[in-house]
Amino acid sequence: MAVAELYTQYNRVWIPDPEEVWKSAEIAKDYRVGDKVLRLLLEDGTELDYSVNPESLPPLRNPDILVGENDLTALSYLHEPAVLHNLRIRFAESKLIYTYSGIILVAMNPYKQLPIYGDAIIHAYSGQNMGDMDPHIFAVAEEAYKQMARNNRNQSIIVSGESGAGKTVSARYAMRYFATVSKSGSNAHVEDKVLASNPITEAVGNAKTTRNDNSSRFGKYTEISFDEQNQIIGANMRTYLLEKSRVVFQSENERNYHIFYQLCASAQQSEFKHLKLGSAEEFNYTRMGGNTVIEGVNDRAEMVETQKTFTLLGFKEDFQMDVFKILAAILHLGNVQITAVGNERSSVSEDDSHLKVFCELLGLESGRVAQWLCNRKIVTSSETVVKPMTRPQAVNARDALAKKIYAHLFDFIVERINQALQFSGKQHTFIGVLDIYGFETFDVNSFEQFCINYANEKLQQQFNMHVFKLEQEEYMKEDIPWTLIDFYDNQPVIDLIEAKMGILELLDEECLLPHGTDENWLQKLYNNFVNRNPLFEKPRMSNTSFVIQHFADKVEYKCEGFLEKNRDTVYDMLVEILRASKFHLCANFFQENPTPPSPFGSMITVKSAKQVIKPNSKHFRTTVGNKFRSSLYLLMETLNATTPHYVRCIKPNDEKLPFEFDSKRIVQQLRACGVLETIRISAQSYPSRWTYIEFYSRYGILMTKQELSFSDKKEVCKVVLHRLIQDSNQYQFGKTKIFFRAGQVAYLEKLRLDKLRQSCVMIQKHMRGWLQRKKFLRERRAALIIQQYFRGQQTVRKAITAVALKEAWAAIIIQKHCRGYLVRSLYQLIRMATITMQAYTRGFLARRRYRKMLEEHKAVILQKYARAWLARRRFQSIRRFVLNIQLTYRVQRLQKKLEDQNKENHGLVEKLTSLAALRAGDVEKIQKLEAELERAATHRRNYEEKGKRYRDAVEEKLTKLQKRNSELETQKEQIQLKLQEKTEELKEKMDNLTKQLFDDVQKEERQRMLLEKSFELKTQDYEKQIQSLKEEIKALKDKKMQLQHLVEEEHVTAEGLKAEVARLSKQVKTISEFEKEIELLQAQKIDVEKHVQSQKREMREKMSEITKQLLESYDIEDVRSRLSVEDLEHLNEDGELWFAYEGLKKATRVLESHFQSQKDCYEKEIEALNFKVVHLSQEINHLQKLFREENDINESIRHEVTRLTSENMMIPDFKQQISELEKQKQDLEIRLNEQAEKMKGKLEELSNQLHRSQEEEGTQRKALEAQNEIHTKEKEKLIDKIQEMQEASDHLKKQFETESEVKCNFRQEASRLTLENRDLEEELDMKDRVIKKLQDQVKTLSKTTGKANDVHSSSGPKEYLGMLQYKREDEAKLIQNLILDLKPRGVVVNMIPGLPAHILFMCVRYADSLNDANRLKSLMNSTINGIKQVVKEFMKHNSPQQNKNCLNNFDLSEYRQILSDVAIRIYHQFIIIMEKNIQPIIVPGMLEYESLQGISGLKPTGFRKRSSSIDDTDGYTMTSVLQQLSYFYTTMCQNGLDPELVRQAVKQLFFLIGAVTLNSLFLRKDMCSCRKGMQIRCNISYLEEWLKDKNLQNSLAKETLEPLSQAAWLLQVKKTTDSDAKEIYECCTSLSAVQIIKILNSYTPIDDFEKRVTPSFVRKVQALLNSREDSSQLMLDTKYLFQVTFPFTPSPHALEMIQIPSSFKLGFLSRL
Repeated sequence: MAVAELYTQYNRVWIPDPEEVWKSAEIAKDYRVGDKVLRLLLEDGTELDYSVNPESLPPLRNPDILVGENDLTALSYLHEPAVLHNLRIRFAESKLIYTYSGIILVAMNPYKQLPIYGDAIIHAYSGQNMGDMDPHIFAVAEEAYKQMARNNRNQSIIVSGESGAGKTVSARYAMRYFATVSKSGSNAHVEDKVLASNPITEAVGNAKTTRNDNSSRFGKYTEISFDEQNQIIGANMRTYLLEKSRVVFQSENERNYHIFYQLCASAQQSEFKHLKLGSAEEFNYTRMGGNTVIEGVNDRAEMVETQKTFTLLGFKEDFQMDVFKILAAILHLGNVQITAVGNERSSVSEDDSHLKVFCELLGLESGRVAQWLCNRKIVTSSETVVKPMTRPQAVNARDALAKKIYAHLFDFIVERINQALQFSGKQHTFIGVLDIYGFETFDVNSFEQFCINYANEKLQQQFNMHVFKLEQEEYMKEDIPWTLIDFYDNQPVIDLIEAKMGILELLDEECLLPHGTDENWLQKLYNNFVNRNPLFEKPRMSNTSFVIQHFADKVEYKCEGFLEKNRDTVYDMLVEILRASKFHLCANFFQENPTPPSPFGSMITVKSAKQVIKPNSKHFRTTVGNKFRSSLYLLMETLNATTPHYVRCIKPNDEKLPFEFDSKRIVQQLRACGVLETIRISAQSYPSRWTYIEFYSRYGILMTKQELSFSDKKEVCKVVLHRLIQDSNQYQFGKTKIFFRAGQVAYLEKLRLDKLRQSCVMIQKHMRGWLQRKKFLRERRAALIIQQYFRGQQTVRKAITAVALKEAWAAIIIQKHCRGYLVRSLYQLIRMATITMQAYTRGFLARRRYRKMLEEHKAVILQKYARAWLARRRFQSIRRFVLNIQLTYRVQRLQKKLEDQNKENHGLVEKLTSLAALRAGDVEKIQKLEAELERAATHRRNYEEKGKRYRDAVEEKLTKLQKRNSELETQKEQIQLKLQEKTEELKEKMDNLTKQLFDDVQKEERQRMLLEKSFELKTQDYEKQIQSLKEEIKALKDKKMQLQHLVEEEHVTAEGLKAEVARLSKQVKTISEFEKEIELLQAQKIDVEKHVQSQKREMREKMSEITKQLLESYDIEDVRSRLSVEDLEHLNEDGELWFAYEGLKKATRVLESHFQSQKDCYEKEIEALNFKVVHLSQEINHLQKLFREENDINESIRHEVTRLTSENMMIPDFKQQISELEKQKQDLEIRLNEQAEKMKGKLEELSNQLHRSQEEEGTQRKALEAQNEIHTKEKEKLIDKIQEMQEASDHLKKQFETESEVKCNFRQEASRLTLENRDLEEELDMKDRVIKKLQDQVKTLSKTTGKANDVHSSSGPKEYLGMLQYKREDEAKLIQNLILDLKPRGVVVNMIPGLPAHILFMCVRYADSLNDANRLKSLMNSTINGIKQVVKEFMKHNSPQQNKNCLNNFDLSEYRQILSDVAIRIYHQFIIIMEKNIQPIIVPGMLEYESLQGISGLKPTGFRKRSSSIDDTDGYTMTSVLQQLSYFYTTMCQNGLDPELVRQAVKQLFFLIGAVTLNSLFLRKDMCSCRKGMQIRCNISYLEEWLKDKNLQNSLAKETLEPLSQAAWLLQVKKTTDSDAKEIYECCTSLSAVQIIKILNSYTPIDDFEKRVTPSFVRKVQALLNSREDSSQLMLDTKYLFQVTFPFTPSPHALEMIQIPSSFKLGFLSRL
């Protein structure tokens, strides 16, 4: 669409205005191309012919719907008047001081305290995206903090603006935000120290100016350092260009730095009296401005605050007093009187009181100071000359000295602040906050303004490049063709200032000349730049100034003072005097080579972009301009290495009036700060950007039915745009967004508005037609009735006489009575017939209903018993099936174990034979060694008697030993041969056994491989044992060699032989141990084999029984005919029974064949007789185990019977049956115990006999024949004993069978009693629930009570006392299981509420019954400590039903308060956890989600896009809020929380929901609309319905939502007339005045059909609200907690009936 086509009638444009800069006008006539004049209608009603040309048409005005947007880039028309108007609407009417302009935050100074900076606001912005909330300095700080944490990249916040625009306050709020959201966990309070640095730097660096009462006279870059956890660990500060001239000179209505006035205001205090100060009016340096007081500021109180911040940073009083000394000395120096002596000289009196105080404070000689204040030393190559100075020169020298001292003091304070904010460790990331002066232009601009504007040129260049880069990245990301955008590049201005032979270099060059002057420097500028550089001009009417064309405006600079300020010199003699000061701080300031303060230290390594000019000589003094340029390079390098965020502070007016909008001043600042440049860059391409979802939602009304039928919304948007805007150059389609050129969104808004207007007209047309038709029909009907009566009256009057009228009247009366009689007769007849029919019909229906009810009742009874019988049958069949599977598995495991034992036994037999052979050889060796020992003894005695025959005897003995050696070698060879033969036999046997096993278990390959591995391991063990025996034989050889040496040393030989004999005897013992082990293994093998045989027989019997029962009991067709479809499906849930039956038959056949094949080989072994003894003992143990299980069952049944007796007193003979059953059970127990004792005695005898037989077998194993005889005898004995044991076992089995019969009778009796009581249980529903709970507890406690039943069994039912006995050593375990380790999630449903508390109270009663004070105190303290450990962080009167459970000996009132405090802590912790879970859901569910679909529409959001979207299916909804509330409520109810506490918790949660939603509404202007009010009211109704559903109407939770409800009503109500204002005043009682005004100012229409709230209406409401005395806080305190009360509710559970679940693991407790 062409731009000219937008200039149609009724559209509005902006035209220039000398007063308001721009004013609005409406087009009165359509503009056509070629027209020279545009007919306009001004707002005051006058017409204007505005001259135009096609290339410069006046800028169009945005639709009202787009005015007041949070982001200026969301405007359709981006130009200067649109920006100015949007800011005026937001600032002057809506009282909103923050606005986004792309990446810039524009901050308007309201000159008024606003309630938008509290901690609640900080927490509201924390974690939010910038597009989700209203513009705010906290949103920029949060974005910087989030990007730092997410990307691990350093950030910078650049705050700039004019003096008085609010830069310092904005920087302070940004730093306070970081300090609040990134609290460190240490106790160093780093955040407080960082914030405390601000008051100090403001005191020494801020001053009152004509534009600002607290103007920063220096630039500051504060670098806040963070660790890896994103917590503040320290900070660093860098300062730029302190305005030192303010120390000695202030203009009218300005002041010196605040610290001087604070010091003078505190001069009368005792600690400052030695400074000899007075009021500020007494000193030259503080009274020049004429006014020493700032309205509303107490300098004495500010001094106290400054001292506090000094102390907080760790500066001691001595340091503070040193600083105050220097400041006082500067004030006294300014009062030193310099008198003129002639025209060439001046003097200072040594008796000057101020001079004496100055020298006294700084430790100087007053004579030398007086001398060199008026003289200067000139050093030449040949001589030194002292030259006197005139009075003006001396005054300048004094002032230069004061400025130098203050500059050093300022740098020193900044350095000490940096030292106080230093941190140990490594900096991870940082955020820098730059608070620097903005572009300045005054009537007289000097060196300071030149440096300030130079810095702003550099910052503007960096800003332009960053904006250009972001714009390019956006286009590349969306895959939009990038076209080069022309933007202002101020590099030529920067080159003019800082390039080689630029202004600064020429200034430094002139400063080096001894006679350099400002005029000479200016002449050089004229010669170099006039007519050569278009950015440099010479004023026409002045020869002492020059003009530079900056990016913001032209500035004229006066050259006077440039050289002096750039040199910043102090005469050398004065410096030497101060260097020799006795005051150490002053002396350090003027040292030869002082270490310059490095504000950044080693924390950052920066590299200058350009080569910094270095001095060529050591005598060259660095100028102020050179220093400033170097620091500026470092600053730009730092900013380029970070991600910048821009805050532009705007001063709305020069009079400091609150919310006054001066268009001229604001436009001037917008041009200077780069905001309009950002708008211009955006407007050159595609400034308006919509996501496809936003476009679809907003302009769906313009789509046709066919277009809406498409599924792809992206394609729908493309088709619609092609249809609506034919010029495809006016938009571009990106990946996620649609890019529009300027004006296209306004055109679409116009089309949308026209469509809505047409629809409204159509609706109005039909509605008005319907109303008119309805009115016409009603009037027509009324007219017809009137005509009818009127015409009838006329006819009667004309046609009827008096006689005819009487006759007609009489006939009517007769007819009336006649017709009445006939009708009554007919009515009576019909009535009688109807009553008769009703009677028969009702009787028939009642009888049919009665028969149906009777049939249903009988059917229900039959179904009840039939289903119970079917369920029992199904359970029994499934249980039998499971038992069969278990038995099959156990048989397989036993078979495997038996095979393993067979293989082990074969190996052990072979090992036994080899060991027996080795033992025989060892015995022979031992005998020979004993004989040799005796011969050695005889040789020793012969050696004493026959010394002469010594050698002969030795030779004989040697020959004998050699013979023995040969014999031993032959024996060794024989033993080795035997061992080899045995090994070969063993291998053959192993091979045979392996083949046999392979044939038996062919299908189990994995088991065979495992067995072969075990065989190989055992073979290796045998080989290792053989090797050990070989080593022993080798050792014997060594011993033989030792015997030869023993001939020479007989004593040593004897001792060695004794040791050898002892060792061999030990080996003999080990051989006997090996034999015992072999025998034990053989016994175990026999036991396992016999046990498997018995299990096999039992298995066959059981399988046959199961098969028979299955065949007899289950007729499949019969069962199918009797069961319904549902029952059949239920039976087949885990596998069909007839399939299980077929599987059991197959398994039985396989097992029988397998067992039959194994039976022959097992029965052939003779050693199987030994196994029966152990098997019988195990059988007895098994019987005893069955007996214990029977005891458990009997005990549980006895408890059940006792309970039924206590609950059902109507059955008189119940106790008698129980006693009979108990007697039978006791008889069985006695008989079984007697038989068990007899069997134990017999087993002991058999074991003794076996032990003796084994000992005899060990001692008589020298010959194989004796062993065979012993085995034969033992075999016969064992056969006899086994026969006896089998008879005893058969007898026990018979007893067990009788016992099982009794058990069955017992169960049948219990089931019969249960069936008899079923009717009573149906009548008493509450008792039935208790019985079911107790039945579950009996089942779960059966294992725990089994232990107690094994120890003792009572003869009758116990009467429990409601106490639990425990030991002192079990106290820690009790607390651990009940409090520390208890996880209620899994068991809370199966136990009574508060069961752990009941158990603890029963333990307390036990301690009370013992009258043990120490035990009770220990238990209570342990309980309280355990609860506190879990939490980490009742009861005034007892009810009568609980008086019986009161303690008798102790009073626990001292613990009551402790427990109450712990309970409150638990409640608060519980509330905090719930709030933490539900808080992220509240705003998306309550505020953002559309409960009423389709009534809201999206508006353009600009550069800062919202994080949420209407198509976000994964977002939280109102249902999410309700589900979370239901989850909390269910959890509280399941855990047995008192209903009153549940109501209080719900009230607290509803308060949080209302407060969080309302706080977010206050901070989101886009949510303040009529439609959003409808959404909120709908969501509140959902919450109220939830309360009603949970029966929580009386919890006062609904009242906590009243502020939110009133806010929603306020959004919907009409807001135009005085009555509306009064209604708002009367109805919004739960909202404060600040909150009401905030909502009214933030009200934003969604469409043009809604009207904005006028400022006049807001003032009316505010006037009505002034009478209120409520809080001035805007935000609600979401951390507020209502007072909690704990009601006392008596427990419904009797202590003596409480059962302890086994899951608590409290088996060490016993009930009393």
